Amino acid sequence: MPELPEVETVRRGLERLVVDKKIERVTVFYPKMIVSGAKEFQKALQGQEILAIERRGKYLIFQLTDWSMISHLRMEGKYLYFSGEPLLDKHSHVRFDFRDKTSLIYQDVRKFGTMELLEKSRVQAYFKARKLGPEPTERDFQLAPFKATLKKSRKVLKPYLLDQTLVAGLGNIYVDEVLWRAKIHPKRLAASLSESEIRALHREIIQVLQLGIEKGGSTIRTYRNALGEDGTMQEELKVYARAGQPCPRCGSELEKMKLAGRGTHLCPHCQVK
Repeated sequence: MPELPEVETVRRGLERLVVDKKIERVTVFYPKMIVSGAKEFQKALQGQEILAIERRGKYLIFQLTDWSMISHLRMEGKYLYFSGEPLLDKHSHVRFDFRDKTSLIYQDVRKFGTMELLEKSRVQAYFKARKLGPEPTERDFQLAPFKATLKKSRKVLKPYLLDQTLVAGLGNIYVDEVLWRAKIHPKRLAASLSESEIRALHREIIQVLQLGIEKGGSTIRTYRNALGEDGTMQEELKVYARAGQPCPRCGSELEKMKLAGRGTHLCPHCQVK
């Protein structure tokens, strides 16, 4: 958490709230969060205008007058917007004050989130170096290269889907949902999938993530969007966090196991290894 649908929902909220605003000052309370250096970060952002908010995978990209700011929310990062004096607490790590007296606060309970300033010309290379896969849309996420990559891999499927190289944006919640809907066991080797299974997996990745975006993400633990609202995707989840309950498809008891250090939810009857 947050995963791609949550990050896209945050992006849309920020787009409504802070685009066209000019930054008066930036205050960093936790310098380790700023990859490019906190002092330089605060100085460079003074007087910058936010021109657009973009997203690549789980990364937010603030397009500024002279810079691009890359923000990764990691596990529990979130942005809160205030039209008056902001409410700060021990989890408030970066404060953006705008010239119109509004402000944006970045909070992160675990302090795992990062921010980094880049020259605009370096953004494409930044993501290329991270080997980030295509966006999970029908236009960008093509079946043929996905199939070819799976067929030559010796990796276990669920961890492979989580590493962001096959397709960008999948996290633990949505991988469990995708694999359940595609009727594929998470421990399967990528190369063992049949052509029909690959087609089903490809289809469900696109459909589940798009549904997550439509529902504003899943509100589990501390997630809120930039408007302070909950998402509703958790109401659509069929298997995640439902161990011990009946499978919505076959009625068998859903299970939870550990796989590559991650809690993994599945139906042992529908998803046979």
